Amino acid sequence: MPHKFCLFLLFLALFGFNVSAQFVREYRVPSSSDIDRVSLSFSSYKSQTQVKRSVGMDPLQIHGHLLQANILPDFQSSKTMNHLVASLVHTNIESDNLGKSITSKLFSRANDFDHTWDVGLTSDHAYNLEFNLGMGTADFDLTQLAVSKLKIKSASADVYIHSSGLTPNLMVMDTLLVLLNMGAVDLHQAQFTQAEKVILEVNYGKINLDFSGRPMQKSQVIAAVGGGTIFLKLPSAVHPIKITIKTTPLCRTAIPSYLKPIGNNIFVTKGYTATDPKLMEFFLDVGVGSVTIE
Repeated sequence: MPHKFCLFLLFLALFGFNVSAQFVREYRVPSSSDIDRVSLSFSSYKSQTQVKRSVGMDPLQIHGHLLQANILPDFQSSKTMNHLVASLVHTNIESDNLGKSITSKLFSRANDFDHTWDVGLTSDHAYNLEFNLGMGTADFDLTQLAVSKLKIKSASADVYIHSSGLTPNLMVMDTLLVLLNMGAVDLHQAQFTQAEKVILEVNYGKINLDFSGRPMQKSQVIAAVGGGTIFLKLPSAVHPIKITIKTTPLCRTAIPSYLKPIGNNIFVTKGYTATDPKLMEFFLDVGVGSVTIE
């Protein structure tokens, strides 16, 4: 019998079966008529994270499906007047398996991340969101949400920001900020964010900007990649657009003919007017790689 048990353990070790227990964590702030603003600070060291509108009236619902061995989630919330302040910190309390190389961590597939977080918001509150993600993926669906600020920082992540219902953010967003050391930012139907200022910086990776829809307000977009690519999709040339590009000899550029040069690496559309209330200004900066505008 002991020999059979030893063989069973050896079989598990050789074939890599994951016998780690998993469990669920739920955090909820109940609805209150005197709450109209919510500030959320969210931190996770390795996860798949999704943010979207939830069913119900609670201003904040967080659901986590976690690997028990390495997590210590800590959730706190407080209310001052009509302002709810909440934070969730998801910290690794054990060393990673020494058998895993740094390379395997950086190039993990999406389903390799052991923890998932679903963050549910409502249409009835204004949100100031700040996410600090170690490694993983993040999906932000702004459909029927009112987000005043959205800040995302990560060591290595793919970040997707969009509006699945093709409806705009319910309020003008002051700042949309994404800072990645390594990874990708995909901003789809970006006009629906209603962001006045967009700042995207990636040290190594790519930035995809889809601004193909009609501009909804004046905006300034700064996108910078140290090594990688920027792809920008613009709306019709009848809209007022100004683009400034900063590159090096190690960067390729592809610029459509409908953009008119008005200075050194400065281009505008035929609909450009400096005083237009819906002027879109882009500042693109790539060190090594390429810039493509469509």
